[in-house]
Amino acid sequence: MSEYPEIFRIRQKFDRPVIEDIAGEVESQLARLNLGGSIQPGQSVAISAGSRGIANIHIIIKSIVDHLKGLGAEPFIVPAMGSHGGATAQGQQGIVEGYGITEAFCGCPIRSSMETVIVCDAQEGFPVHFDKNAYGADHVLVCGRVKPHTSYVGDIESGLMKMMLIGLGKYEGAKTYHRAIKDFSFAQIIRSVAREVLAKCRIVAGLAVVENGYDETAKIQAVAPDEFEEREKELLVLAKQWMPRLPFKQADLLIVDKIGKNISGSGMDSNVVGRKYLDHRAGEEEWPKIRTIFLRGLTEETHGNATGIGMAEFALTRAVDAMDVAVTRRNCITGGSPTAAMVPLHYASDREVLEVTLPEMGLTAISDTKVMWIHNTLEVSELECSRAYLDEARESNEIEILTDPRPLPLDKNGNLPNVTEVGA
Repeated sequence: MSEYPEIFRIRQKFDRPVIEDIAGEVESQLARLNLGGSIQPGQSVAISAGSRGIANIHIIIKSIVDHLKGLGAEPFIVPAMGSHGGATAQGQQGIVEGYGITEAFCGCPIRSSMETVIVCDAQEGFPVHFDKNAYGADHVLVCGRVKPHTSYVGDIESGLMKMMLIGLGKYEGAKTYHRAIKDFSFAQIIRSVAREVLAKCRIVAGLAVVENGYDETAKIQAVAPDEFEEREKELLVLAKQWMPRLPFKQADLLIVDKIGKNISGSGMDSNVVGRKYLDHRAGEEEWPKIRTIFLRGLTEETHGNATGIGMAEFALTRAVDAMDVAVTRRNCITGGSPTAAMVPLHYASDREVLEVTLPEMGLTAISDTKVMWIHNTLEVSELECSRAYLDEARESNEIEILTDPRPLPLDKNGNLPNVTEVGA
């Protein structure tokens, strides 16, 4: 192919509330709850730590530990991530340690196990599972990020309540609840199980985190157990308002450098790429509408879990080769989305993919195709766009143009760098 679309770099302007003193805010928020009235000196407190790449999560968890120690409690950390980490205790501990949540840094033990206790049956007739170590603690403090779910829609999506179900339910719980959701609904099951967990598992508090569009900590809020549902509703509104988004409503081709479980539960956030309901096209009222997604690689932190690879039509062979097939299949099947593990058409070089995809964008000249190129779906404040967007970018008050259009930086082997290396 002799002619590729020229690209230019832009910077998006998002709302940017941000917390500078993470440890201080955690301490201030937890102090509001007066946990010393419930937690006695010498009592154990389990703290949940999930598999998502939450900004500052190691500092947040350590600050929780420090607060509890100040009350004379004996905290410990429980990896809470359903079937992630290959559904093994070692794999799940490895994930949290990869985020800096280590025993040495946090100053308390990590107790990782896949064993659960069946605390009761939900009203729908299935067993409610809860991490054995957490269940054996005197108290449980649930920590998690509130954000839009990648598959389900409602006034409660991902957050503290989901952490009590899927996270602390471990593999057996996650498997059971995702099956139940197919017969009932996400809204019903999350409320049904959360009600039982709150009543029977000694939940002492929650600490909810909301991020802005720059992958920064925007809000930290301590939540009393009887306020989980109402506070989550409020925080989800903020999370939707602040979440990252692509700058344009349509694209012929979206190039994604990397996906991973540290980026999103679905590898690439389906809310960002417009594929929340269907793997390969946007719903009628869903934006953006992207014709083709091209995936180039996996994050190191995902440990081979390529969940979400099935949303892409094309990929580099290196991304497919980096896939831990067994881990990916288990996670996708457990989550009720086997298509997320399907392997796209893949080629050895970026040039090969471009030469296959660009001529297939209808009657538009290749040089005029609409292409966006991002590093991942968490980092979209800066990206590369093709010349076809130039006029629209110039007219937007939310976009800063950083460069003039220039050729795609293909090397002699036909490969691109990561978009973060292109430079402004």
